[in-house]
Amino acid sequence: MITRIDHIGIACRDLDASIDFYRRTYGFEVFHQEVNEEQGVKEAMLRISGTDDGGSSYLQLLEPIRPDSAIAKYLAKNGEGVHHVAFGTADVRAETAAATDAGVRALYPEPRRGTSGSTINFLHPKDCQGILTELVQSAEATPEH
Repeated sequence: MITRIDHIGIACRDLDASIDFYRRTYGFEVFHQEVNEEQGVKEAMLRISGTDDGGSSYLQLLEPIRPDSAIAKYLAKNGEGVHHVAFGTADVRAETAAATDAGVRALYPEPRRGTSGSTINFLHPKDCQGILTELVQSAEATPEH
């Protein structure tokens, strides 16, 4: 079951400048930062609010660290802006299976590692009304943790 909007992913060319913009404009502060080598990005999660299920909603700022990353390709084609919408779930495998059963293509055959040890998968934008959609299971909800 989808429990919340986990985050909105925003592609940016300069992570520090983007963090500064959201801090100055909205008062958002960085909750977590990391480099995700597998995804080819430097990222910052800016916490917006808590939710009824104990999770939070975030803005995820993504700067590419190599030219072959999905974010670098997105920036080259579209420029800075909203890259994806992510929904939180307690079981990313079950949500991926439910989506594929409904005719939506998953981008990965198996979930991958996301921010802060989360488990993720993406759903094809052509099957989701033009929106790249991410499914996120927090590390706390993952059985290995």
